[in-house]
Amino acid sequence: MQNQSEGFSVTIMIKLLLLLTLSSATLAALDEVFAWKEISFAWPSDEAKENAVKSGDYVPENNLPLGLGRWKDKLFVTVPRWKSGVAASLNYISLSSANKTSPLTPYPSWKANTLPKGEEKPSDDLIVSTFRVKVDPCDRLWVMDTGLADIFGEGKQVSPQAIVVFDLKTDKLIRRYNLKHTDFKEESFFANIVVDVDPEKCDEAFAYIPDLGAYSVVVYSWAANDSWRVKHNFFHFDPLKGDFNVGGVNFQWTDGVFGLALGPPQDNGFRTMYFHPLASTREFSVSTQVLKNKTLATDPHNYYMFKIEGNRGDQTQASASDFDEKSNVLFLTQLNRDGVACWNPKKPLNSMNLALVAQDKEALIFTNDIKVDAERNLWILSDRMPTFLYRKLDPSQINYRIFKANIDELIKNTACSV
Repeated sequence: MQNQSEGFSVTIMIKLLLLLTLSSATLAALDEVFAWKEISFAWPSDEAKENAVKSGDYVPENNLPLGLGRWKDKLFVTVPRWKSGVAASLNYISLSSANKTSPLTPYPSWKANTLPKGEEKPSDDLIVSTFRVKVDPCDRLWVMDTGLADIFGEGKQVSPQAIVVFDLKTDKLIRRYNLKHTDFKEESFFANIVVDVDPEKCDEAFAYIPDLGAYSVVVYSWAANDSWRVKHNFFHFDPLKGDFNVGGVNFQWTDGVFGLALGPPQDNGFRTMYFHPLASTREFSVSTQVLKNKTLATDPHNYYMFKIEGNRGDQTQASASDFDEKSNVLFLTQLNRDGVACWNPKKPLNSMNLALVAQDKEALIFTNDIKVDAERNLWILSDRMPTFLYRKLDPSQINYRIFKANIDELIKNTACSV
């Protein structure tokens, strides 16, 4: 028995050493580009900032960065209006002139990010509150604006829920599409958007918007300027996977379909959309051939057109995901594990084939968003959101970080590298 016990202890020690090695090695592969204690903004003047603070339009501790998107020199950073006092919801940082604590510049302007007061009419390019954005290969920025301010407070619906699209070459609004009343329910909540488009056919784009509150996906067709709501059992949360422990905060969520990512075009021209509820450890998929066909997508008998890819394993709940076509790898945040994982769909999805490529118990607390850019870098934003929502962040320590990593280096010698 003594020999068995010693052998067991040695095995445990080896595993612990491997975990420690993984944590330090994977963080070393990441380049910390930005790190803030509190978010600041590029105000037009000191007076403008002082007036905003006095009026309550800017409460520094209420501004939490959440979503990412990169286009050339611009790194977009969203700040949802969880609480009152958010200065601007859609912002960017110029990478060429940035330092680690660079202020955020509202996009496309301060006016577009300023809530209307009294009877003031909202501007067409108004962005009230957005969680995530998507840059497409046609040099457009797609924004899902919830139109909802002070979400954790009074919850005021300032403007309709809308898809807002900007031309990144001119910084001008191209289109604003208000979702139809049939696209959402009272409990709907839209916190993500992905875009499906061939750069040679920009006018044939589709957008897919998960509804984590009402367990559906809204499909939008650019050409038809129309949208439809898709329902499926796989969009619902797993009641056994809604318990989270992140950064010392225990909480329970019932968020349904959340992370969406598009694989490369198949021989038939359609892609595979990988998706998962946030409160779940399973990954699912469906062909965009189903989603793009309004009749087929809304057919109540389409159940078997959706596929279960597998179970990622215990404690692998994920918020955002993104796909790198060249390596054929799907990246997923790992909320309960303070990190980011990857999976190559050429292999069955299970805990053995899910590789944890980044982990740090301090720097990667709540990896809220990830994005693959045109140069095949993976951008990661961590923001301690559970502490922000349920407790109080310490303004004397770094709370928000953005990292960048070369994808090939990140997946080297892992189960994702085929």
